[in-house]
Amino acid sequence: MSNFGYEIDFLPVGNGSSGDAIAVRYGIAPNYKVMVVDGGTKESGIALVNHIQKYYKTSRVDYVVNTHPDKDHASGLTEVLENLKVGELWLHRPWLYIKNIVQYVDNSQTPFLRDKRTTIESIKRRFEEEYYKYARELEKIAEQKDIPIKEPYEGAQIGEFYVLSPNKEWHLFNLIPNSNKTQEIATEGSKVGILESMKEIMLLSVKEKLKFKFETLKDYKATTRENESSVILYANFNGRGILLTGDAGKESLQRAYNFAMQQQQIGNISQNLNFIQIPHHGSRRNISPQVLNQIIGKKPKDSITAFVSAGKNDEKHPRRVVTNAFIRRGCKVVATQGSAKCHYRNVPKREGWTTAEPIPFFDKVESYD
Repeated sequence: MSNFGYEIDFLPVGNGSSGDAIAVRYGIAPNYKVMVVDGGTKESGIALVNHIQKYYKTSRVDYVVNTHPDKDHASGLTEVLENLKVGELWLHRPWLYIKNIVQYVDNSQTPFLRDKRTTIESIKRRFEEEYYKYARELEKIAEQKDIPIKEPYEGAQIGEFYVLSPNKEWHLFNLIPNSNKTQEIATEGSKVGILESMKEIMLLSVKEKLKFKFETLKDYKATTRENESSVILYANFNGRGILLTGDAGKESLQRAYNFAMQQQQIGNISQNLNFIQIPHHGSRRNISPQVLNQIIGKKPKDSITAFVSAGKNDEKHPRRVVTNAFIRRGCKVVATQGSAKCHYRNVPKREGWTTAEPIPFFDKVESYD
């Protein structure tokens, strides 16, 4: 369809920290579909509402997706639900499965040991009021406004987008029991620590002349289980693959790739990849050379656009070693860092918007020592 167009907008979130607030419009004018993926903070949620009304010329959003319940992804979606007409809300609701999770944890065949002072009701209450309070707030608004709520698990389809991860059982019976947030339902030894030392911010020299031969990215420490629960979305717009990753880590990205390969309607996502979201604001813990090689493959220089959501004054994101890895694999990397960025095709150019300056290849990157 030669008249099919799309635009993907990444709005800035935060200043010293980072978050995600993404709007997508696609289809054939005037019958576009609109999707919002995460809303960042309350401030960026308001900006999303204004952006959709101003540039998409509508107050309707067909699909709202919360990739995972962190504040910097979920909080701003309350503004979208309250101020726009929403067709469907997609989010995980693990509090509905507390009984199943506890039964699994209490099974003697699992490595977990629940604090016996807790009950199903007390754990459910902690999930709703603490661990998933921002997602629970979205659920309440949706129920009040009669917005259908659906769960974005592997295999689901949201408009033109397929959910590649997480798998439902993996999420409920692995990621949640192993989460740092669920201390009362798993052994302390199963938790994953993520503290970074100041030493990891040091720089080392990398010779630019070797930038396409010398790999500086490493298979580094794991990200949190909460990040691994992020929804990964993929769409193919007339042979142009779009991959949105949230805060997903290496394990979920690998699972997403494997799942796609098994689906005839999706297949090898690297063959058509045209746009990719760099996961978790450009953290080193979320990607590895192996995963990037599979998802991106070998591409001509600048054949893929890679967007990264990073706060204007966020000193840790995106990591230089990460952006270099994407550039090395034929990506043009663009960061929000205080301003909205748009990737588009076959839609009218916006007045006042200019071409974004890509991040350069760095000759110094962070040390792993």
